Amino acid sequence: MSLPPQKASELKQIIHNHLIKMNIHGKIRDVLAETVREDLDPGRSSLSEEDILRALQRRGIVDDVMKDLHFSKEVPDTELGLQNIPKPATHFIDTDPTKLKKSDGSKMADATTMLSICDPVHLVLIKRDTSSETTLVSSYFLDWRTVLSSPSGKTSIAVELHGVGSECKVTAGVLNMSLELYPPPSEILSPDIITTQRSLERQKTAEKERLFLVYAKQWWREFLEIRQENQSKLVKIFAQDENGVNRPVCSYVRVLRAGRLLESPRQAARFVSLLGLEKAPVVGGGGGGKQEQWCSLLAFLCRNKGDCEDHATLLCSLLLGFGLDAYVCVGTKPKGLAHTWVMTRGTDSTITFWESLTAHRYLHQAIDPDAPPLAPQPRPSYPYRTVGCVFNHKTFLANCQPSDAVELCAFDFHNQSRWKVMSEEAVGSVCSPGSATSLPPLPPLCGPSLEPSAASNRLELEMRYLVVEHRKDLGLATVWDDHLSYVLSSALAAYELERCTGTSCGNEEFQDAVRRAVPDGHTFKGFPIHFLHLNARRAFATCLRSPFCDEIVCCRGDRVRLAVRVRVFAYPESACAVWVMFACKYRSVL
Repeated sequence: MSLPPQKASELKQIIHNHLIKMNIHGKIRDVLAETVREDLDPGRSSLSEEDILRALQRRGIVDDVMKDLHFSKEVPDTELGLQNIPKPATHFIDTDPTKLKKSDGSKMADATTMLSICDPVHLVLIKRDTSSETTLVSSYFLDWRTVLSSPSGKTSIAVELHGVGSECKVTAGVLNMSLELYPPPSEILSPDIITTQRSLERQKTAEKERLFLVYAKQWWREFLEIRQENQSKLVKIFAQDENGVNRPVCSYVRVLRAGRLLESPRQAARFVSLLGLEKAPVVGGGGGGKQEQWCSLLAFLCRNKGDCEDHATLLCSLLLGFGLDAYVCVGTKPKGLAHTWVMTRGTDSTITFWESLTAHRYLHQAIDPDAPPLAPQPRPSYPYRTVGCVFNHKTFLANCQPSDAVELCAFDFHNQSRWKVMSEEAVGSVCSPGSATSLPPLPPLCGPSLEPSAASNRLELEMRYLVVEHRKDLGLATVWDDHLSYVLSSALAAYELERCTGTSCGNEEFQDAVRRAVPDGHTFKGFPIHFLHLNARRAFATCLRSPFCDEIVCCRGDRVRLAVRVRVFAYPESACAVWVMFACKYRSVL
């Protein structure tokens, strides 16, 4: 788990001041001098980082640092009489015992406490090819507690990794790992104790799963008995993860807060829509079916692409984090294709559908089937045909209305004649965070991995080069209009803003700037396009497939001037929105 940026800065400042206080730089210089005299082989000209670290550990420097480093509980400024003193941006806590009382929460947990922490370490192995395409190779849940039985707090293990999806029973390889608990535990546990603890947890987990399965079967029988039409409704209680393990669908949703990385629910929807769509492959491809695979959130984020279920569970988790009453909907689109999307309920009973693949939002207004024939009825704008069930991290409801058509459904979940709800206690026993059967907690989202301005400049230069080379092959010269290229920036910014907020703005200023940049008697043409990757050649090839873009790039005429502008918008988890606009102006000749 990573720390928030502010806490990370505070921690760095605490460690920095502690190292200065104990004159760590002087001690390192002494150890280096001694190591060079005693340990450096005649045939080597320098020491490696491992050599230096080993020397520091052998002489006890590292142990001295950790032994004297203490973290204390932060005392409110009002208790220290500092109400009127502004806090610095990065501060550390004075450990003067007359001012602060040491917090028990800062102590290293003992071995018994750590033994009770059953959350595994989730390891995700991905493969990235030369075109930056990622493939999920393996997903493994590591029980790290074997290190508690090691006298030195260190151990080495080898784990067998299996494939994912249809290859979940096939070995993908063996991973050799070294685990180290730092600082070393003061108490060493017997391997028998760890084995016994695991056995008890497995028994407890198996019993919870058994009881939930018994409850789910009874609940399902009751649902089918309500009306015969319920047998054909798409009600999904369990789904297979990337390892082929059946899990309750509620366990795929968590309350997920994005910190400062995402500022609004609509920006969260835009982020999720930028993650690629990829359906799990079906071995053999027969029957036109679709492979069952719902990815855990970490596996989905690591490979940056997944199916509609992965997008919907991530978006629902983020909307819950923003305080909305959000649910995942399982149903169908036109032609009966299974689909998953997100729904939110407002305090005024307003129902909004969120399409996680596009970030589009739709307002739902139910049609009254009993209304007079000539009475006005709302016209649905959403692309959904039926809905069988809805769920989030603690609630599961099945649609038991006479029709599962979305346009006829009323989403008043308190009406038991329309929605059959599962017991929240039963769902929580196998899906709540911290339960032995649930997925491990998701680490915080990672910030953007690229600098937007630099990426935009680089991609724009590559696009210019490709245009010049393409026109050269056609026997055409290329003259760029740098001012016109710059004018296109406002349009690209407006396009991305519209995708985030659903509101169009800035179009008047852009049109006015273009009119000023294009002389009288000249014609202007522009072509914007959107990508989810930074591969210039791939993007340019896609652009040329459009006759409108090809007409601009291959423009012939009098006083032809070309322009291209690229804007890269960075989002968390290496996701990005890339906007490219090609334009040209030329003198009109009749």
